[in-house]
Amino acid sequence: MEKSITRFRSSTSRWLVGSLAGWGTLLLCLVGVGLVIAALRWFRNVATHYELTDERLIIQTGIFNKKTDEIELYRVKDVSVTYSLLNQWADIGAITIKSSDLTTGDGDLILADIPRARAIREELRTLVDGARQRRRVREIDLDMDN
Repeated sequence: MEKSITRFRSSTSRWLVGSLAGWGTLLLCLVGVGLVIAALRWFRNVATHYELTDERLIIQTGIFNKKTDEIELYRVKDVSVTYSLLNQWADIGAITIKSSDLTTGDGDLILADIPRARAIREELRTLVDGARQRRRVREIDLDMDN
């Protein structure tokens, strides 16, 4: 039976203080425009939930029309975290996932403004390794240029 490891979502409050766009939004709040931007960002973050289990990363989006996508962890090829100086101060980051799963298509899946992004990345790496071992799956890189 699959075991849920952690649930998380993007952080609006940390985005406001941990990014240049957030600070710009706070400055725009003085004239009222920033309130609209912050509200839209908050709705987007509230409408997106991530659940990390020992087998999958489950992504649920939407408020009225809901959508659920899943990435099988054994299909994850690479996980990285990017963060600016302000992001580090607010302890948020963007987690980028490269996967052979159809959910990501040809591009990368980017989880933006995630609190404790480095810790979640490490947990994700450990779970990916465990999922591969349980399924006895190995990744093989082919160099077709030679």
